[in-house]
Amino acid sequence: MREEEKKRTSQKSSLQSFFRKRWVFPAIYLVSAALILTAVLWFQGKNDVAKDDLKYGENQPGTATGEEPSVPVNQASENFKMPVIDEDAIQVFREFYDAEASAEKQEAALVVYNNIYSPNKGIDIVAKNGETFEVVASLAGTVTRAEKDPLHGNVVEIEHSDGVVTMYQSLADLKVAKGDVVEQGEVLGMAGENQYDEEAAIHVHFEIRNNGVAVNPIEYFGQSLTALEESEQGTEDKEAATKEEDKQPAEDKQPNEEEKPEDSKKPADEGTPADDEGSKDEEDANSNEEENAHSTDASIGMAKA
Repeated sequence: MREEEKKRTSQKSSLQSFFRKRWVFPAIYLVSAALILTAVLWFQGKNDVAKDDLKYGENQPGTATGEEPSVPVNQASENFKMPVIDEDAIQVFREFYDAEASAEKQEAALVVYNNIYSPNKGIDIVAKNGETFEVVASLAGTVTRAEKDPLHGNVVEIEHSDGVVTMYQSLADLKVAKGDVVEQGEVLGMAGENQYDEEAAIHVHFEIRNNGVAVNPIEYFGQSLTALEESEQGTEDKEAATKEEDKQPAEDKQPNEEEKPEDSKKPADEGTPADDEGSKDEEDANSNEEENAHSTDASIGMAKA
């Protein structure tokens, strides 16, 4: 019992002597402060990362990201409309130039400027009473061009999805600016005159371009962007099929031309070994006949003897 008591007392005395040292408590304080500071910085850094993720609405459901201009959601369900408010009060002065139309319609769709005839890449719309009228957006989109052109008057271009662009020329003024997001039917300006087509007087020149190619607007009024894309795909498929049909006769002729020499060679190749075999058989038969004749003559001579 006394030995155990002596051990306990010795342990207590050693701990007391350890804590009596001057550097023990400062060291404990420094280690504790370092641990606390590390924990605080870790939690603070974690909160900053979470705030950065949520900054400007990023990674939040139902919000847009990036700096790309927004496009109206209902644009996909919209149909192309005549770029006017009252369709009963206007008429088409000059139609789109169609390469497959009759010669009379093609001549009527030519624009004369400086004694040069150019095909009309859109339609020219005028009021029945000859006065000016409001020009509106045929389809919702983003304005990519809105400026004064010395030849075509004020020009507005609106970009839609999938490379489709609508163009409005010969405007007397501008109600929109570049970068504006416009709704379908929003006023872009008033119809006016320009130097390029003085014959049309007060009018608006309207175009629909699909990936830079002008199409006939009249064919797509009342139809959606999807119809325009499908028609373009159908045209590409037809062109591809036509090219394949044009290539087919040439491909069909090549095997026939190659087969004819092979057919002509076959009888010659097959006939040569047959002739060789026949000649060999005839030589063998002749040699056998000669041997039989010699043997017969020898037997007759022996009999006579």
